[in-house]
Amino acid sequence: MPTLNDLDHEVTHCRRCPRLVAWREEVATVKRAAFRDQTYWARPVPGFGPPDAAISLVGLAPAAHGANRTGRMFTGDPSGDFLYQALHATDLSSSPISRAHDDGLELHGLRMTAPVRCAPPENKPTPAERDNCRPWLATELTLLRPTLRVVVVLGAFGWQALLPVLATAGWRIPRPRPKFGHGMRVDLPGPDETVLHLLGCYHVSPHNTYTGRLTQAMLREVLTEAKTLAGLSCP
Repeated sequence: MPTLNDLDHEVTHCRRCPRLVAWREEVATVKRAAFRDQTYWARPVPGFGPPDAAISLVGLAPAAHGANRTGRMFTGDPSGDFLYQALHATDLSSSPISRAHDDGLELHGLRMTAPVRCAPPENKPTPAERDNCRPWLATELTLLRPTLRVVVVLGAFGWQALLPVLATAGWRIPRPRPKFGHGMRVDLPGPDETVLHLLGCYHVSPHNTYTGRLTQAMLREVLTEAKTLAGLSCP
């Protein structure tokens, strides 16, 4: 079984999806005007956070000019700005500002990841691309299983993609499969009868945060619940 460091290294060299490879590299060449002097990461983005995390935060995929540029999950775009503000307020991040993969920011008791590791056109990966990426997430969650107690899922895409991955990693999914909803909680028994708490939260996309569908208070409430369920101290 690889370590998380081994897995992260392998992820960054993946080229399984020709459309995503072409897109992430094209974006890095064309660039956005505000970042024209920067060198884009332009590779699959690995998970971020400690190997003994009690909480996993699952998004959708890297943003073309966010994580595809910076090399760190939820870093360099408005979604990440909103998320790290809440993570810091709940003492899950050392800083409310995340700018680059080497800026020294640390996560406390939480590791963030995604079902798709490359930036997709229009933020819409195909089912085949999602399935190509599935083994990375399954292996990551298997490696986290000794300490993992809570998974916070941002959005319906992540929720639907995650359930079969959790089943592969050894947790028992109820039938019918639970549907996504903000504030939704599902308790999943594992092979050793340790319960994994699955929490739903609206995605931190500008579509949700700019319209008020998801507020800082709402996100912090979910993160605080995750900390309580994971047995982590709250601020």
